[in-house]
Amino acid sequence: MAFEPKTLETMQLIKELTSIPSPTGNTEQVLIFVENFLKEAGIASTRNNKGALLVSIPGKDATKQRMLTAHVDTLGAMVKEVKSDGRLAINLIGGYRFNAIEGEYCLIETSAGQKYTGTILMHQTSVHVYQDAGTAARDAKNIEIRLDAKVFNREDVAALGIGVGDFVSLDPRVEIIDDAFIKSRHLDDKASVAILLSLLKKLQEDGAELPYTTNFLISNNEEIGYGGNSNIPPETIEYLAIDMGALGDGQTSDEYTVSICAKDGSGPYHYGLRKNLVQLCEENGIDYKVDIYPFYSSDASAAIKAGFDIVHGLIGPGIDASHAYERTHRDSLYHTEKLVYAYLFSDMVK
Repeated sequence: MAFEPKTLETMQLIKELTSIPSPTGNTEQVLIFVENFLKEAGIASTRNNKGALLVSIPGKDATKQRMLTAHVDTLGAMVKEVKSDGRLAINLIGGYRFNAIEGEYCLIETSAGQKYTGTILMHQTSVHVYQDAGTAARDAKNIEIRLDAKVFNREDVAALGIGVGDFVSLDPRVEIIDDAFIKSRHLDDKASVAILLSLLKKLQEDGAELPYTTNFLISNNEEIGYGGNSNIPPETIEYLAIDMGALGDGQTSDEYTVSICAKDGSGPYHYGLRKNLVQLCEENGIDYKVDIYPFYSSDASAAIKAGFDIVHGLIGPGIDASHAYERTHRDSLYHTEKLVYAYLFSDMVK
């Protein structure tokens, strides 16, 4: 079945998604955005108790079902301590490294909903004052938030309503360059969320019937390890996570192809499903790379660890500088979307 993704529209949707703060634990606003997108497309969705969104598309066969997932939650932080000088110590949410966020603008949201901006900096930032400005450890002891507010002490910060447990999100700085590259924080995994939303909209517009009832989960806890291991219908045979391909030395993935994961830190993905995905790429002219991610896990692997009897797989666009200031190319989005579409209409492995 011929299908040409509208990749530039997907890129604009990614831009909208990444612009909405959604660190794990504080994802309500981005979920409302997704709900409204689906509603405008005429697609019904429900929430589970964890707050994630569920969409079910009936297929010819309801006795064997598929589940696809992508996650809207991102890395972020919480206020750990208000220091005596009015600076904020932070505790990270998810797999950030402090060196990857040094110098970044951020947003602090209080429990009352007030929002303040700030900058994540080393305490020893000024080279004119601190001899160890370049060598001091980038860690929880030294990294702090400088608030964009006139504060001198803890009491001044408390008067703003800021306290321990308030969420901190990073400025995504999203930018589309020449309709080719998109660079932003949180392409993990809002790039894949945009792909699933685009495909759901197309399925609705075309009225095409899928071979199997297929459930879509937009999860909101993946970055802390348990986003997609619930609400899996007992009829589910195949579970495919759409996340990202991480680039770096020794990796085959790049920014121009879809990445198919053979194994990550949780172990090998289902061999038969992986071979089926590769075959779909070769039959449909989809550029792909097979890769192993040693320091990675997905909602699909979380579901396996939770004991679900499923066939699991993982694919996604190639994302450079994962968990930092990320980038990918429209070609990678294009080939990922083509593969997901081809998969939706393919036969099951078993």
